[in-house]
Amino acid sequence: MAAEHAQAAKEILAAVGGPENVVSAAHCATRLRLVIADDSKVDMDAVEDATLAKGNFQAAGQLQVIYGTGTVNKVFDEFCAQGNISVGSTDDAKAAAAAKGNPIQRATKALGDVFVPIIPAIVASGLLMGLTEGLNNAVGGTLSMNSWWILIHAFSNASFVFLQILIGFSAARVFGGNEFLGGVIGMIMNHTGLLNAWSIPGAVEKFGNAAYQVVGSETAAQWLTQVTGSAVDAASASADAIMAAGGIPQVQLLGFLNVTLQGYQGHVIPVVVAVFLMCKLEQWLHAHVPDMFDLFVTPLVTVLVTGLATMIVIGPIFSIFEELVMNFFQFLLGIPFGLGGALAGAIYPVTVVLGVHHMFNALEAGLVAQGADGFNPIISAANVAQGAACLAVFLKTASAKKKGLALPSGISSLLGITEPAIYGVNLPALKPFIAAMCGAAAGGAVSSFLGLYSIAYGITGIFGYLITADAVKYTIVIAIAFAVSFAVTMVLYQDDEKTKAAAAREAAKAAAPATPQQIDAVAGAGILASPMTGNAIAMSDAPDAVFASLAMGNGAVVEPTDGAVYSPVNGTVTMLFDTKHAVGLMADDGTEILIHIGVDTVQLGGEPFTAHVAAGDVVKAGQLLIESDLDAIKEAGKPTATMVIVTNTDDYASVTPELGAVKAGDKLVTVAK
Repeated sequence: MAAEHAQAAKEILAAVGGPENVVSAAHCATRLRLVIADDSKVDMDAVEDATLAKGNFQAAGQLQVIYGTGTVNKVFDEFCAQGNISVGSTDDAKAAAAAKGNPIQRATKALGDVFVPIIPAIVASGLLMGLTEGLNNAVGGTLSMNSWWILIHAFSNASFVFLQILIGFSAARVFGGNEFLGGVIGMIMNHTGLLNAWSIPGAVEKFGNAAYQVVGSETAAQWLTQVTGSAVDAASASADAIMAAGGIPQVQLLGFLNVTLQGYQGHVIPVVVAVFLMCKLEQWLHAHVPDMFDLFVTPLVTVLVTGLATMIVIGPIFSIFEELVMNFFQFLLGIPFGLGGALAGAIYPVTVVLGVHHMFNALEAGLVAQGADGFNPIISAANVAQGAACLAVFLKTASAKKKGLALPSGISSLLGITEPAIYGVNLPALKPFIAAMCGAAAGGAVSSFLGLYSIAYGITGIFGYLITADAVKYTIVIAIAFAVSFAVTMVLYQDDEKTKAAAAREAAKAAAPATPQQIDAVAGAGILASPMTGNAIAMSDAPDAVFASLAMGNGAVVEPTDGAVYSPVNGTVTMLFDTKHAVGLMADDGTEILIHIGVDTVQLGGEPFTAHVAAGDVVKAGQLLIESDLDAIKEAGKPTATMVIVTNTDDYASVTPELGAVKAGDKLVTVAK
């Protein structure tokens, strides 16, 4: 048999164009996973006819060749040995496959991967911030001296104050760098020794270009003397002194390069770009710095170079971009007949996504100084529209998990905090985000046409009533924004297949698993009991092309609501995969069975699984084989659908599944000679 495995590897290696055409190789329980450099060099007919291969398909940038359990690992070993190919994991294969996507696909996926893990922190802070700020403004700011309010308010804005650190950590994980170094880059951009980004618009508004002063210069000393009314010399013109006087400190490098000592609070894209650069630099240094120096040279150089690049190049370029955006919005607000308001409302959510919306404080401050801020009601319309879209998703989705995220995110938006709604619900689904832009445009148009304005800024949504000049007009504006966004979302949004499947599992969750004795009573010659509780569907509907093609055999798929996996037959454990996500059984009547828990769960390294049997064990129907943590599998982004496959299907005249809701122990599959 070893010779057959060697021949299989030899044939598939030649069919894919040789080892030089293989970017990455890995395998799971049933198939060989290859990422190919040049697909045109692959002889698909030869792949189809290769020894031991039961089929193949291409998905997610990978060529996957099906061999089956107990065979794929032996062919894989021969494949790597003959081609001198480094052994990789399925994560390596997926990463290599993802790298073959176009730049827009890769960038979109990367941003999603960065922000999804930090959404819970943003949701918690968003709700608390909206409530605490709104209540305090409602009572004229008197809560700012209340001990409870002070403490809870500190909790509420923590994730926003240090958002760059969260993003830095998450981005480094996505881009393959040291997460803690990514956090350090976020800390640099958030450092208390730098002028808070939120203070810069006010400084520019007050002093113009004179707000920028070089630390230790005679010019800074003269400026401080003029502003403070006290004599200040160059040696005392420190960064702290300039900031205390309301200015913006700079340092001069190389005698001509002025670098502004500003933080990047409220920014999103700069920290992602900076950490991406950091990860590439760190990876390069790891590859080129001798091992004996790597521990201290690599992190030192990485942080130093990335920090300088961030402060000198990335940050300033982004600031120029922000200024251009602000000037553009000033132009929009001047367009008559409500058109400018519509455009401003539609575009504003995009600036939130880019993290540049905080610059509008300067624009609004100037408008308030003139007595009327016409932009604040438009922002309120945009924020309320995001909340309306979220609430529509809450009503339309069948997923309890998505409902649990959409409801608080929608409420948070109505209170003026939209990040949870945008990043957690609307933007990932896209159509609700587009619907919210429509609602914002409608509300912005009406606000501009009615001439609505606020007498202050910084408060939006429901709490915007506290600063609006006309409560009736304000009600009309936010009602229209809400109604349009809600209606468009109700029309456009539908659960995707993944969400539908999750909802089906949630709906069946009330069912309880049967006892081992009940399972034993069902199982018998030609009958497989269901190993899990959930909803049974046909194998052809499996959420994996290999299993759905029946190349591995027929059977049934259980979408489980309970993680316990019981033996469906009396028999022997023939195989337990190292990662415990798949188990093979030989029934006493000769039926060969593979139970494969989830899709691509081999990538989880066995963490969600606890095995209670080993290869060679004799088991009774109803005996506990494996416990799986379904929540952990879902959080990892993997389907939990469990395939129960009769791998020797060809030995039988028929393999018939029982479909619908099942409990562990119910009849699931009948085989007949």
